[in-house]
Amino acid sequence: MLALLSGSVVLLIVWFLVAGALPALRDGYLPRLLFDEHWQPGSARDPQFALMPMLAASVLVTALAALLAAPLGIAGAVFHRFYLPKRLAVWNQRMLELLAGVPSIVFGFWGLTVLVPLINRLHPPGQSLLAAGIVLALMILPTIALTSQSALRSVPESQLLAAAGLGMGRFATVFHIALPSARSGIGSGVLLAIARAVGETMAVVMVCGNIAKFPGSVFDPVRPVTATIALEMGYASSSHKALLYLAGLILVLVTGALTGWLAFGKRNAGEVS
Repeated sequence: MLALLSGSVVLLIVWFLVAGALPALRDGYLPRLLFDEHWQPGSARDPQFALMPMLAASVLVTALAALLAAPLGIAGAVFHRFYLPKRLAVWNQRMLELLAGVPSIVFGFWGLTVLVPLINRLHPPGQSLLAAGIVLALMILPTIALTSQSALRSVPESQLLAAAGLGMGRFATVFHIALPSARSGIGSGVLLAIARAVGETMAVVMVCGNIAKFPGSVFDPVRPVTATIALEMGYASSSHKALLYLAGLILVLVTGALTGWLAFGKRNAGEVS
């Protein structure tokens, strides 16, 4: 019943986006979203509707955040489960839970006042793909760490005892027994974190630079799709608003395709193992 309810909510969200984007689809704007060079939908002289730079920015920011957060989160979970004393492990978990509950606007404010000036000293302008990736990585790090801890705790104790009985050290036990056994749960946690990262808006808006163009390096400013929707929906005209609905629909479809691809790959890996 709960699974049916969850699926129905997802379908309702997609239907809501399709209904909002229908005027833009009827007017044939979809090819222009993919092939125009600039994003200037409000221009009366030369309106253009390039979505690809913003879609690329969403993918790049999410990928950078996952590349930074996943190794740290998994390594932290391994340290918590197998190396940290129990008294300290309790406090470590509480701190991670507290970090997971920090509002995104606080991360964005910290990134804007601390991280952006540091990056600006290294390579102006500071507000950039790198800043957005680091802030987003800090936001999803607790999710990856906590879900990885849960997955490692679910590894049967008998497997760990059997490894010890065979003379395997702690390092070998972790990398040859615990991590392979917990791979499915760890992968689900990373997938959950990526899903959150794709839709994050406020923290990214504050540090990304908000320039809709393809970045040449991690120090260039970018503008994800979510930032565009948040910044422009309040004043958009009816046709402009339909374009923003269509942009949101494309982002949802890309996210769904990514989720399905990762889940399919994880299932195949489990079948092979």
